[in-house]
Amino acid sequence: MAGHEEARYNLANVEGNAGYVERAVKHWTIAASAGHYTAMHHLRICFEQGHVCRESIDSTLTAYNNSCAEMRSEARDTYMREMETSLM
Repeated sequence: MAGHEEARYNLANVEGNAGYVERAVKHWTIAASAGHYTAMHHLRICFEQGHVCRESIDSTLTAYNNSCAEMRSEARDTYMREMETSLM
């Protein structure tokens, strides 16, 4: 759990499946803040269902975007463009 967003995401899924939505939201929030796309998606669904307040989703989205921006690099962008071209 110590900073590993995939572990947090998995733990949130376990908690959510067990019916502990509040605990799941906390773990998805931590994972999404670290840049985990699917955790952010689950939080959006929870927001639409009323389990997450507007302020929380806004601050998590800001942290998610900042985390994604930190991971972005010219080398990664070039690689992604090449991958997209090769798939066409």
